[in-house]
Amino acid sequence: MRLRMKQLKKVKQLRDILYTVQLREVNGMTDIPIKHICFDSRKVQLDTLFIALPGTQVDGHKFIDNAIQRGATAILCEHFPEELQLGITYLGVENAAHEMGKIAANFYDHPSKKLRLVGVTGTNGKTTIATLLYRLFRSLQYNVGLLSTIRYLINDEETIATHTTPDVLTLNALLAKMVDQACEYCFMEVSSHAVVQERISGLHFTGGLFTNITHDHLDYHGTFDAYIRAKKGFFDRLPTKAFALTNADDKRGEVMLQNTKAQKQKYALKAMADFRAKVLENNFEGLVMQLDGAEVHSFLVGEFNAYNLLAVYSTAILLGEEKMEVLTAISQLAAADGRFDCVKIIGSQTTGIVDYAHTPDALVNVLKTINAIRTRNEQLITIVGCGGDRDRTKRPVMAKVACEYSDKVILTSDNPRSEEPEAIIEEMKKGVEPHVAPKVLAITNRLEAIKTACMLANDGDIILLAGKGHEQYQEIKGVKYPFDDKTELRNALEVNRNK
Repeated sequence: MRLRMKQLKKVKQLRDILYTVQLREVNGMTDIPIKHICFDSRKVQLDTLFIALPGTQVDGHKFIDNAIQRGATAILCEHFPEELQLGITYLGVENAAHEMGKIAANFYDHPSKKLRLVGVTGTNGKTTIATLLYRLFRSLQYNVGLLSTIRYLINDEETIATHTTPDVLTLNALLAKMVDQACEYCFMEVSSHAVVQERISGLHFTGGLFTNITHDHLDYHGTFDAYIRAKKGFFDRLPTKAFALTNADDKRGEVMLQNTKAQKQKYALKAMADFRAKVLENNFEGLVMQLDGAEVHSFLVGEFNAYNLLAVYSTAILLGEEKMEVLTAISQLAAADGRFDCVKIIGSQTTGIVDYAHTPDALVNVLKTINAIRTRNEQLITIVGCGGDRDRTKRPVMAKVACEYSDKVILTSDNPRSEEPEAIIEEMKKGVEPHVAPKVLAITNRLEAIKTACMLANDGDIILLAGKGHEQYQEIKGVKYPFDDKTELRNALEVNRNK
């Protein structure tokens, strides 16, 4: 069942949805009805409050007249147009994106205060942790919402996600639907982009969770310090009664807690912390962990998933759940889609693994996990690419990491977007040192790269297909073509099983 994303039918007085909004100037009436709020002039209807956002690519102020022609009766903007139209209310503010969060919360009656909202941030592990928390609390018989990179869920109703963290209007609409469907909890990913772009403005969080921070999104943030500050900005906003849970084994974990008003908590496998765990066994069938003094078996694989499970357990306890019920439920949890997703074909001795790893650290984690389990009597063949129009500095690093931990490497296309895939691969090749070059192939077509890896594989070999994970498309020159890594890898293994 797909979740319908239409706004709830609401009519509010403009003056009521301006509560706590910092207005610099007002021209016009505020006792007028508002039925819709939007920042895209193409979606304006009658009695709409149009919010003109400056934007990084498009300035919403240029579309104020268009919004009025479509039925907008109120305009919120950072600077007024030269000519003001009669009958239209103009509202001037310093920061339209920030104030939009307050307006959205007012319009939807503050849904984030009517359930327990927990945000998960960090470079790696956000999707897995948010998804596992959703599944855990569903198994504990709660009504639960999920806002993740992969999908948005309200109990069992689903819609495909378009952003890691949606815009604040969509967020409040989703949270309002969750409240209407009696959800008690919502677990959501909080991206660094969302913090900087004020997409979480006006939301009330019960808790925040930090996973780790590594090299990523420098194309947007510019510097690593700016990226860290963006993540930290989420914790700086948490209220006094919320909890702030951080990974004490990450050297930036303590930084996240420096200015937070929330109750500080830590989890770790190595450092001293409020919540601790230890890996006892790790193989392709899963993990055995000592978790808060109890032995727990899990279907998830790898030390990075031990951190994820510990974070999930810690959050559940901080939310007041009973220890043994949580541990029992954790032992039944399956991994998020496209996260260390094993592909085995009957009659084939080759193991395929599909993983979303698209940062150097995530790729290292997956490769280290495989190498810790394998016997070394087999080959590890890694297929990896890098996305176009994204952080270019990590491209050679990704190739270097793949070469360091693999027996064979195939550099291929990921989502090239507007860039030429061959150019991306050439930048990746800069990370391939001369002495390992003989074990590296460059195959631009991703499907051909998968087929080649399967042809090269012998019985017992392992193929890691990294980068796209759950995605079911490949984006090339603005077009999204159907492409599912797991399906294509399975098909190629089927063809080669009897070779």
